[in-house]
Parts: sequence; C-alpha cells; structure tokens
Amino acid sequence: MARIAVIGANGTIGSAIVAEAAARGHEVTAVVRDPDRYQGGAAFVERADVLDPVQVARVAAGQDVLVSAVGGGDGPGHLALIGPAARSLVEGLRSLGDAAPRLIAVGGAGSLETAPGVRVWDAPGLPEPVLEIMHAHGAALDFYRAVSDVRWTVLSPAAEIGPGERTGRYRTGLEQLLTDAAGRSRISVPDYAVALVDEAEQPEHIGERFTCCAL
Repeated sequence: MARIAVIGANGTIGSAIVAEAAARGHEVTAVVRDPDRYQGGAAFVERADVLDPVQVARVAAGQDVLVSAVGGGDGPGHLALIGPAARSLVEGLRSLGDAAPRLIAVGGAGSLETAPGVRVWDAPGLPEPVLEIMHAHGAALDFYRAVSDVRWTVLSPAAEIGPGERTGRYRTGLEQLLTDAAGRSRISVPDYAVALVDEAEQPEHIGERFTCCAL
C-alpha cells in the first residue's frame, strides 16, 4: 500500500485516479480547494492551493506519490494554472528535500509527435483556445525536463480522452502519438487512471514523459 495524494481530486481525471488508487487499497488523500464540496472516495481530504508551494509541501509531506491532476482542457482560464502549477509543485517538493514524494503530473497530448518534427498541435484547423492549452502543457513539460532534483513523471493522454469503460488494457510510448487498432488515438478516463496508478506502483518513467493509448 502506498500513500498517494491527488491534487485536483474533484476533476474528471483526478476523481478517476482517486477511485482507481483507492480500489487497489492505497491510502488516498484528495487535495481540493473546497473540501466541503468533495464527494469522492478518498480516505482523507485536504484543502490546498496548488499555486502555493508552502501548501504543496504541507500536503505532500509523508506521501509516497503526489499526483497533479490540474490544468485540464476545460477552458483558457487554465493558462493561468498549468505553468505556474508546475513551478509551484517543484518548489514545494524541493523544500522537502530527500523526503519529497514522487510527482506524477497529468500532461497534454499536443506536444506528442505525429511524424518526425511534426506535433499534434501542428495540425491545421485547431481552435486557438485549444492551441493555447496545448502549448501551455508543452511549456510545463519543458520546465519539468530542466528539473533534476525532484523525481517527476508526466503522463500525456492519447489525442482523445473521455468517458468510457475501464478495460485495464493500454499501450504506452514516449514521444510519439499512439493509435489503437482502428487508427484512432484515444483512451478512456478510467484506463488513463489505470496507466497512471500502474506507474505510481511500478516506476518506469522517472524524469521523463510517457503517453498511453487504448489497444
């Protein structure tokens, strides 16, 4: 059993990660801005602002893994969250020194390659708000890649992520966008949570980004 804290536990992806980790018997702490509104299945609930490194350090202390599920694709307002959250998370974990837990951050698919030198965000016709969020996630990933004193991992989803069944089966890769047997790049939110908790249990991508896709 691991102690796992999930920042953004009220969100679609965050709540799925909490459910998956709790179902496997891990001790899960939901970290949210308003505990009174939390109705998920975490054993513990903490209030914290991901943009405050002191609060990040407080909720991370004593954990084995800190998951950041903030900065999703639900609007341009997240531009003010994605990059600053990455910097705050690293600063907060640095303050804990050797006692800091691993960080696993939910990333974006925009910076994945669809061909050599071509990324998802280079596709024509993408709406500007979507492009802005893709590039914000890309900049956050660049920031993490310059960090060597915090154990971090970024998990980028497939190009399409949304509701669906939990199959427990998926493929992983590194920098290239993956597709399933039908040629679509997609994964359900529950299977994304499976991939993330698998990484929490058996670290294979410390200090790097990886991606997952349905079979």
